[in-house]
This record gives sequence, C-alpha cells and structure tokens, in this order.
Amino acid sequence: MMCKTLSASIQGVDVNTVEIEVNNTPCDNQEKDYIVSIIGLPDAAIRESRDRIWSALTLSDYRMPRGRTTINLAPADLRKSGSAFDLPIALCLLATINVYKREELDGTMIVGELGLNGEVRAIPGVLPMAMHARKIGMTRILLPYENAREAAAVEGITVYGVRHLLEAILFFKEHRGLIPTTIDLNELFAQNQKIALDFMDVKGQESAKRALLIAAAGNHNLLMIGEPGVGKSLIANRIPGILPKLTLEEALEVSKIYSIAGILNSHQSLIVNRPFRSPHHTVSDAGLLGGGKNIPRPGEISLAHRGVLFLDELPEYRRNVLEVLRQPLESGEVTLARAAGSFTFPARIMLVAAMNPCPCGFYGSHTRRCSCTTMQIQNYRNRISGPLLDRIDLHIDVPPVSHAVLTGKRNGESSESLRNKVGRARDRQLKRFANTGILDNSSMYGKYLDYFCPLNQQCLCFLQNSIAQLRLNARSYDRILRIARTIADLEEADELTPDFLSEAINYRTMDRNLQELPYQA
Repeated sequence: MMCKTLSASIQGVDVNTVEIEVNNTPCDNQEKDYIVSIIGLPDAAIRESRDRIWSALTLSDYRMPRGRTTINLAPADLRKSGSAFDLPIALCLLATINVYKREELDGTMIVGELGLNGEVRAIPGVLPMAMHARKIGMTRILLPYENAREAAAVEGITVYGVRHLLEAILFFKEHRGLIPTTIDLNELFAQNQKIALDFMDVKGQESAKRALLIAAAGNHNLLMIGEPGVGKSLIANRIPGILPKLTLEEALEVSKIYSIAGILNSHQSLIVNRPFRSPHHTVSDAGLLGGGKNIPRPGEISLAHRGVLFLDELPEYRRNVLEVLRQPLESGEVTLARAAGSFTFPARIMLVAAMNPCPCGFYGSHTRRCSCTTMQIQNYRNRISGPLLDRIDLHIDVPPVSHAVLTGKRNGESSESLRNKVGRARDRQLKRFANTGILDNSSMYGKYLDYFCPLNQQCLCFLQNSIAQLRLNARSYDRILRIARTIADLEEADELTPDFLSEAINYRTMDRNLQELPYQA
C-alpha cells in the first residue's frame, strides 16, 4: 500500500517542497520481516530516522509495517538534510497500515523530529517552511509545538503544534486533540518595539552623535576612531534604537534568517527590533559570511540583515575576514558556492566599526603618552585595506569627554527624538526614489547620483578644489555626494550647498590624510 504527504527542505534561505512517498509490499525473504530503505539523496540524519521512527512507533503501541518498505524523498536529485522528515514519514507509515485514511494527510505540510519515545522535537527553519506552505496552497501545517508560535506569524495558513506522535495520530484518526495556534501581530509589535538603550545615557560626544544621525538617516556605513574608553562601543550599541522601526515584511525577512539558523527561541514569534550583531575579532570568514559542511547556514553578516553589524577593534580582525565584506557591502547579499549548489543569503546591513588610533590606543591623546613608533602606527592602519575603507561612508574622530561633561547631568537628545528625525529623512528618500528600486541614499549609484545630487556652479567649484587638494578617488567622490544628500534631507533641503558638501568631506577623516598618519599629535 502506498501513501504520500508533503514536507519541506531548506536550501540556504530558500525552501523546496519535498514529497514523501511510502510504499509497503510483502517481502519474499522470510528471514527478515522488516526491510526499510530510504532513497532520494538523504543525508546521515535522514538515514538514521529509520531507527528513531521504529522506536517512536513501538513505544506508542504501533508497529512498523511488515515486508519491504521503500521511502522516497522527491525530487530525487535534490539533496536533503536534517531531521524534519521524521514525523511525516512516521505518519505516512501509519497510513499504509490503515491506522487512518490516506486522504487525511491531503492539504497538510508536515515537519518535525521524533524522539525515541515519540516526542516531537523542535527543528530550525519552521517560519520559511510555513511561508512556503502558504505559497504552494497548503491549508494547514503540522509541526513541533515549540515551533508553533513562530509559524503562526504567517497569516493565511492554519498552524497545529504537536507535542507527541500520539497527538498527531489522534488528530488524523478522530479529528480532535489539536488546537490551532494563533498570535496577534499588532499586539506583538506594540509590546516589543521599544528602545532598550537610549542615547540620553551618552554624555557629550555631540559631534559623534551628529555623524551617527547622518549615518542612520541614509543607512551609511560608519567608522569611529578614538582612544580606549571614549565611548565607541557605548554609542554603537544604541544605533538600532534610532533606526526606523521594522515593518512586518522586514520582520519576516529577519525572522526567517534567524529561524533557519536555529536561534529563534520558542517564546519569540518574530524578530521585531532591528538586529545588532557584534562578532568577536577572532571570527572566521565562514562565521562572518556563513558556511557549513553540506548546506551552509547564515553567518553574522546575514544575521545582521536590516540591522547593524558592529566590528569593534577593526584592525584586529584577520585580513581575509575583512576582505570578504567588500562584496556584500556593495550588493547587499552573500553568495556561497558549494558542491551542493549555490546559496544566496540577504545581507543588507549598516556596518559600524571602531578602532584605536594606534596599537597602544593613545596616539594624539592629551591624557597619556603614546608608546608606538611611526612604523607601528602606519602598519596598524594598513591592516584595513583601501578598497574596504572606501566602502565605509563616514570616518569620524571620537575624542575623550571632558571631566566637566563626564560629571554633569545627562541632558542629551533622546533616541526617540533622533529616530523621528531619521524617519522623516527616510520618508523623503522613499518619495524621491519611488519606482527606481533604491531604498536610501547609500544605495545611489551612477546616473542616479547625477540626477538626484545636481551641483550648481558654486558647489562644483568647491568640490573640484577639495578633490584636487585631498586627492580623492572616484568612490570617495560618490560617498561625499551621498552623505551630502543625507545631510540635506535632515535639514529638509531640496538642493545641495557648499556647507553640506563641506560637512560631508569632514566625515571622510581617512581620506584627508593619504600621505600622513590619520591623526596629528
């Protein structure tokens, strides 16, 4: 007897439909009552499912069907991995011995791992699986109870969470025992989209806050340079709080990546706040970009999608790790080529980096004497390649805070106020770039720069003189125009002025000292 049902397989961030076919026939070999084979390019975890299913059925007072049982995972040329096929295979096996009608499985996508006692365990990637089930016309999805709230964020499909194999059997046999899982997305967003770290906690650093406001308004990458203890990490941790709130579509994008990575916990249906990822400087290129033995998982840069990737002590990262950032910063995605295929992960991030002015951290300091030689300082700076530095829009100095400011009251502008300014600037950009595919100023390129950043004669003369004196390259020129456009948006101005261009050039610290060290003592 034969039975079919549908399940799903994760390939990068894409989901493929997998049709599970189970066929049981009498066996002529009298020495073996049970012969089970799984075909369709399964990995080791799927091949081991035979023993998990056997134990789960036995301890649930059911038996494997006698004879030869062939389990096919179609399409046969698609590599499958993971333990999500345990539950659908077990339910198909039970249908072949008439525990319930085969038609009961129609219109249902089933995923889940089985424990030896029949317990249904959580699996990664449930959110994109539920989105895929809705896309292909499924009316309901059966999955582990721990993943139910995660999948319930997808509207238009009924989600049933299962704790034990016996619950699923009762559901298909007698249509009872399981209750659909639902959540209120509006309430979820209202409760959780709150600013945890506020810029009011940061004393002083008004110039740095201004640069951060510009970076957030245009989604520009940012490099902060300053001695230890001036507050670079303190400032960076508060950047997500001034970025615009995630929309539902963006929250689903981000949550999908976290679900695939297996780090979306059972109490969290969606990621509703912008991510902030801060990997240690010992991270590998695979840890940053993503990787894995067979099917790669998303790395830190993809986990920061629609949010902030913070790299503290930037020169301490290995050179090869930093260089792999260059392509994702330009394209907004990561493409990994493996033997199993090519996988693309989204990586639209705001890069925020921090570094000291020298190895000891005190070059140019008025409080401590620098112990580094000129060669040591130059070598330290040269750990960051020119091409990577060109992709960072703003380079700013973060000076120490005076004792008077440090001991004074916290009276800076709040993150909520800064977020409102960023929101108004982003709204201007969305209206300006309507029907162009561009979302913010940092993404402008080529003809769009000429069209949206026209320069009058005064601005043109000013910029030509600045390029000649500072020896700016073409990429730096483009960055300056983008930054100036963002400054104009914050000031609600339609045209660029020399003042906007001058401020933009001041945020290119590393460009202003091509022949010298980045700081003057």
